[in-house]
Amino acid sequence: MQVTRETTCLTGHLLIAMPAMADPNFARSVTYLCEHTEQGALGIIINRPMDMALGEVFRQLALEPVVPAVAEQPVLRGGPVQTERGFVLHEPAGPWDSTVEVSDFVHLTTSQDILAAMARGAGPGRALMALGYAGWAAGQLEMEIGANAWLSVPATAALLFETPFEARWAAAAGLLGINLATMSPEAGHA
Repeated sequence: MQVTRETTCLTGHLLIAMPAMADPNFARSVTYLCEHTEQGALGIIINRPMDMALGEVFRQLALEPVVPAVAEQPVLRGGPVQTERGFVLHEPAGPWDSTVEVSDFVHLTTSQDILAAMARGAGPGRALMALGYAGWAAGQLEMEIGANAWLSVPATAALLFETPFEARWAAAAGLLGINLATMSPEAGHA
């Protein structure tokens, strides 16, 4: 991606929905950006657990989990696009078929071989499984940021893999030194 005055590459950053975000798909959401180019952006919402555990995904794929804690992990609602498609955000590990290195500490895999390894207890040490993704057309995310819909901050492994889901929105803003509870829902420009 060519970085211009108007845009900077936000791959590997968190998008934090501003308090005024009215879209129910994104209100109070934290989205990890896996790709941000001149053609658009793709991210996974990381703070929306579904009423489904990873064990259900294993059963649908005829995989028998050997580690109960892995099977009990919640599946995330990754976004409103292609909600039947699975994405695994994980620490670097393994030679999976369809993996993209997003950052030094996060890879994104979309192939089922990683799920088979996770069911066997041979997957990455820390991983999040999501159904669906969030997508933006060329220039759309930049316009939304300019309209004060989002804050952005570089992601941390601790926030992605250790922070409880319900605390991620406030914790992500805290990486910027911002308390969202004290922010006005009205946007302004200087």
